[in-house]
Amino acid sequence: MTPSRRRGAWVAAAVAVAALLTAALLVGQALTPHSATTDRSPVAASDPTPSSVEQTPEESAPPAAPAPDGLPVVDYDPAPKGFPADPATMDTTPLTEGVHPTRRIAAYDAPGGRPLAFLEPTLAGVELTVPIAERRVGWTAVLLPSANRRLAWLPSGGFDTVALRDQIVVERKVHRLTWYRAGKAVRSWQTSLGQAGQETPLGRTFILGRTPPPQDVYGGVDIYALGSVPDDPESVPTGLRGAHIGLHSWYHDGELGKNTTNGCIRVTRSGQRELLAEVRPGSSLVVVDQLPTPPPTA
Repeated sequence: MTPSRRRGAWVAAAVAVAALLTAALLVGQALTPHSATTDRSPVAASDPTPSSVEQTPEESAPPAAPAPDGLPVVDYDPAPKGFPADPATMDTTPLTEGVHPTRRIAAYDAPGGRPLAFLEPTLAGVELTVPIAERRVGWTAVLLPSANRRLAWLPSGGFDTVALRDQIVVERKVHRLTWYRAGKAVRSWQTSLGQAGQETPLGRTFILGRTPPPQDVYGGVDIYALGSVPDDPESVPTGLRGAHIGLHSWYHDGELGKNTTNGCIRVTRSGQRELLAEVRPGSSLVVVDQLPTPPPTA
């Protein structure tokens, strides 16, 4: 081979090697996964919008403001003012969980809002369980005791969550009480309800606790005190001022189907005994004018 031909072969070989190296680098780039550094690189100035792969941050819980020691405690007296209205008070969807405070906890008017009162593990000497009406991140809304159609918002901590399997629905127009378990009607009873000016309050409430009958007229059967109070406390007789609405029996059944009470809900003695045996405190009770369709009876 002549010197000129040798030089041509060396040039051709050098060109071939360079081409192979370039191809290898390109293949290497194609097979290398993008690193986290590449994904987090700033958006170029020519691109006015953020990268589509950026993750939306999770919703954070509004912090709870410290509660002053001097706040009132929710007791058997009417609850403090300022708590929000229950937006779904006429909803008959069963409330299946409740809150039992394990220590004194502050109740707020909104998630991250103002602390207005304290809830304690007991109320009027009975263990307190209140149904859960709504949840948001870090906050739980419960039906407020000693008030009608009001919610209290609780921050996380200081309470246990308990299952609630029962619900009671009262229909004012047809004087009917229906007991539901796991969303299915179990039994229905005819009721006596509040007379004119002392109507049984509409909306969601709950069974607050059980108390012995104070007089013979209650038929010798224990009473369920509810979380609600008369809508017009001044309209009830003086001897009943400060009392809660009750679910109870009477010494006779002649007034069933009529509006004769001071706002309470009366059922038969046998019906009251069955409810006392089966439905635990904390279970929700909602009073409506009438359900769209009559519930089945056992």
